[in-house]
Amino acid sequence: MRATNAPASRERRRRRLELAKGFRGLRSKTFRQATEAVDRAQVLSTIHRKLRKRNYRRLWIARINAATRAEGLSYSRFIEGLTKAGVEVNRKMLSEIAISDPEGFKKFIEKARAALA
Repeated sequence: MRATNAPASRERRRRRLELAKGFRGLRSKTFRQATEAVDRAQVLSTIHRKLRKRNYRRLWIARINAATRAEGLSYSRFIEGLTKAGVEVNRKMLSEIAISDPEGFKKFIEKARAALA
């Protein structure tokens, strides 16, 4: 009698089709199509996790820039001033402060201006 690896193969295919649940058409039904679709989806999800970090940083910088320009200072000069003043607050927190606490943000701007002078 010929020995096959049928149980393991079936399980491997079942797992792959499980990952393809929700895909449209044959991409969720046939093994070959599902494998290609899942491989592509996993590659893109890795790439997009990196891109999401980049996009959030761009958003934070845009918010900080808008808040600093309202006070007559550019973003780059503001960051330079904070660096010289030894203030270590990340851009995410700076943008949150700029939105939720404008008075507190003005204190950061004053510190940056003092360090630049």
